Amino acid sequence: MGKNIGGTLGAPFEWKRQVNNVSFYTQDPGGEPLPNDDLDIQLLWLVALEERGIEIDAHTLAEYWVLYVTPHWSEYGTAKTNMRSGFMPPLSGTLNNDYKDSCGAFIRSEIWACIAPGVPNIAARFAFQDAILDHGDGEGVYAEVFCATLESAAFVENDIFKLIEIGLSYIPSECGVAGAVQEAASAFKSGKSWREARDLILEKHRGGTFFNMPDHISQEDREKGYGEGKRGFDAPSNIGMLLIGLLYGQGDFAKTVCTAVNCGEDTDCTGATAGSIFGLLHGIEGIPSEWTVPIGRKIKTACLNLGELGYFGDQLPADIDDLTWRVERVARQVILRNGLDISLANAPTDLSSLRVDSLLSDETTKMILSHVHGPLYRFDFFDFGLDYEDGPFLRDGIPCTIRVKAYNTYKVQANLNIRWYAPEEWRIFPAREGRTFSLPAHLGDAVELTFQIETDHVPSNVNRAVLEFTVDGRPTVMLVPILLANGNLRAIGIQPT
Repeated sequence: MGKNIGGTLGAPFEWKRQVNNVSFYTQDPGGEPLPNDDLDIQLLWLVALEERGIEIDAHTLAEYWVLYVTPHWSEYGTAKTNMRSGFMPPLSGTLNNDYKDSCGAFIRSEIWACIAPGVPNIAARFAFQDAILDHGDGEGVYAEVFCATLESAAFVENDIFKLIEIGLSYIPSECGVAGAVQEAASAFKSGKSWREARDLILEKHRGGTFFNMPDHISQEDREKGYGEGKRGFDAPSNIGMLLIGLLYGQGDFAKTVCTAVNCGEDTDCTGATAGSIFGLLHGIEGIPSEWTVPIGRKIKTACLNLGELGYFGDQLPADIDDLTWRVERVARQVILRNGLDISLANAPTDLSSLRVDSLLSDETTKMILSHVHGPLYRFDFFDFGLDYEDGPFLRDGIPCTIRVKAYNTYKVQANLNIRWYAPEEWRIFPAREGRTFSLPAHLGDAVELTFQIETDHVPSNVNRAVLEFTVDGRPTVMLVPILLANGNLRAIGIQPT
């Protein structure tokens, strides 16, 4: 409900760099919320969880994305183009993507918090798998992980500063999102007004304006020097403005969503996320009826293929009550599968003995963000992570480097046999076949293998190979796909950040 309200409130002002002055809906909703992509993709993830189960990852989500996500704009469209070319996440979200630092991921974070209530480390894992689809190695990933962990913790903690501390513990301290969050919190603590806090965010963390359109920036902001910025670098500033809404709202719903929207920028996203976090903290009874009655309880979609999902498939929830029940059913599966000491109750529970440090990220969960430069493939007893050092490109006569990390996830050591199945004209160094020893997870680090590939002529625009891993005396064959695009027209490759 909070998400529908905030999205409907902010939609008329979306992507305008200006101070707004709203205190209520500026349109007549007519009893229904406006459609909003902030919620749409979460409905798709619900369908994926129901159809494929809770051990879902980015590879499965990518299949649903190309089937059902309709927009071609910004990160959504670029990611879809990359996926249809064969690039798996996170490469799908990195290649040619000027919007990997934008807002498309954090706006769909709530479902992961709601299926992992009170366990932010699990919410972080889901959120990362989601965000790398269209944000790769960008700030958009950190924005979604921050929001999902904060939102998950909000089920068991209501102090906003403790929630901020928890969210920040899951993302790099030097990233832009963390900087903007700290800026907003510092401004609030030092007694600055929300307008002053907003100006600090734009001064230090802004991106470009909406397609550089002059009518999307106010004269006041232009005179302050806020007219320029990096295209697509939107997540840090909008996360900062989301925090301004939460902090300066001080537990009042109207003040929270209106302050977020009045900061400008991606107002339907900031308003919607502020509304949803308020709902997590205060329950639906904390949202005044004057806000809920005008939009009702329906769900409206804008960005999904309604052929199989909607009118003919009837898989999408029609209202927030159906959505809530179905998400709760998935949450119960997550709780049981992970053996969590969590119960879902209708009445408030005494959480006074809960320690905040139990909700913070630890060394184990920091591994979540460790694979942003290439896909991770999981098998029953081993995981294999790829790192395309200079991007997944092959050029005539120029070596291409691929690093492979092999993680033994079980309790016994093993000899890993390795074989390349690749075009004959590829020269692969140090060898096409070999063996390496792998210690069990609790004793050793990952085995790192570095390969160089050369060819005199790249024959195709998309070139495929397979790395085969087997273990002596065990039946499973683990096949890791390798995809290299023709890079002859590229001056340089993708450089890790």
